[in-house]
Amino acid sequence: MIKVVFMGSPQYSVPTLEALIAAPDIEVCAVVTQPDKPAGRGRQIVEPPVKICAKAHNIDVYQPPKLKTPEMFEALTSYAPHFFVTIAYGKILRQSFLDIPSIAPLNLHASILPELRGAAPVQWAIMRGATETGVCLMKMDAGMDTGPVYAVRKTPISDRETPETLFETLSQISAQILIDNIRDIASGQLVATPQVGESTTAPMLSKEMGAIDFDTDAKSLDCLCRGMSQWPTAYALFNGKRIAIHMTHAVDMQPPADAAPGTILGLDPSTKSLLVACKTGVLAIEVLQIQGKSKLNAESFFNGYRPTGVVLQRDIAES
Repeated sequence: MIKVVFMGSPQYSVPTLEALIAAPDIEVCAVVTQPDKPAGRGRQIVEPPVKICAKAHNIDVYQPPKLKTPEMFEALTSYAPHFFVTIAYGKILRQSFLDIPSIAPLNLHASILPELRGAAPVQWAIMRGATETGVCLMKMDAGMDTGPVYAVRKTPISDRETPETLFETLSQISAQILIDNIRDIASGQLVATPQVGESTTAPMLSKEMGAIDFDTDAKSLDCLCRGMSQWPTAYALFNGKRIAIHMTHAVDMQPPADAAPGTILGLDPSTKSLLVACKTGVLAIEVLQIQGKSKLNAESFFNGYRPTGVVLQRDIAES
C-alpha cells in the first residue's frame, strides 16, 4: 500500500485528491490544507474544498496557520508516508519536512518547467500569450519549483482561454499524470531528471498590474484582460470612474489615424462588442463593470452611456 500525505487547498486540488482516494493501492493518511477563512459579502467562514473532500472520506485534516512547527513535524512523521503530494497548497516546505516521506515529496506544478516558476503560472501563461502550457510532476526541493521532473503533460491554450477554463483543464491533467506515474516512482522505474532550459517566473498578481495602458498592441491587452479576469481584473478610467474589464478579444484592424489610444470607436454590430483603439489594433470589450455597479454587456453599456469618442485613461492611482 502506498501511503500519501496530501497538501492542497482550493477546488483545483480536489480532482487529484479524489483520484488518490479512489486508487485501491493508495492510502491517503492525512490532508494538510489552509485554515478556514471568511469569504463573500457576508464574510462567512468557509472551509477549503480540500478539507470538505477529506472530511467526506474520514481522512485526518490539519489546518496549521504555520506549517513549520515541531508539532506538525511530529504529526506528519507519525504517518510514515511514502510520498507527500502537494498541489496548490500555498505554503513553502522547509527541507526538514521535505525529508519526511521515505520515497519523495511530489508537487504538481501548472507549467512546463522551467518556464513560469512561482505562484501564478496559469494566469501568466495567458497574460504572456503562450500557445501551450501543461503540468509537471516534480520532486520538490528547497527552491521555488526548481526540483527535478518525473513527467510532463502539455495542453494548448486557446485565444479565448481564461484562468477559469484553464484551471479546470489542468486540474484534470494533474490528477491523471499523478495516478499514471506514482506507482512507477514508488518502484524506482521512473526517475526524475533535472530541469533544462531558461527559467521564467510567475509571481503573485497584484491590483496594480491590472491598470491598462492602451498605448500598446491590442493582442497584448487582450491577453492581460483574460489573464486577470478572475482577479484582480484589468481596469481603466471612463469619465473619471473606474471600469473593470471582464471579457475581451483582439480585432485585427487598425484604428483611425486620428484616434488616440484608448478612444472608444463604437459598437461592433456583429459581435456587439465595444471597440477601443490601441496603439496597434483594436481591443473589443465584451463585458465590463463601472465601479459600484453590476456587470454590463458591451451593448447595454453602449446604449446607456453613448460613449463613442470618449478616451479610456490609465488609472494611475493603482500604478
